[in-house]
Amino acid sequence: MATIRIPPVLRPSVGGEREINADGDNVGEILRAVAVDHPGTESQLFGADGELNRYVNVYLNDEDVRVLDGLDTTVSTADTLVILPAMAGGAR
Repeated sequence: MATIRIPPVLRPSVGGEREINADGDNVGEILRAVAVDHPGTESQLFGADGELNRYVNVYLNDEDVRVLDGLDTTVSTADTLVILPAMAGGAR
């Protein structure tokens, strides 16, 4: 099982946990397993087309999966995924 670090904004959808574990051979399978186990995360992680939402960044061991193989990036049981929603805004 890979470890997934959950950002504060998603923690209410996963019972308040900072980290969870999920099975899968690649990033897509793992994130879909998270969405099945925690349905509140699905719309936050995936768009209507089933692809990762453009404002959600996912890192595999500190490497952005978008510069790897995206959702097809292979994941081993020793790996850690970090989900980071993009932040915008601020004061003028």
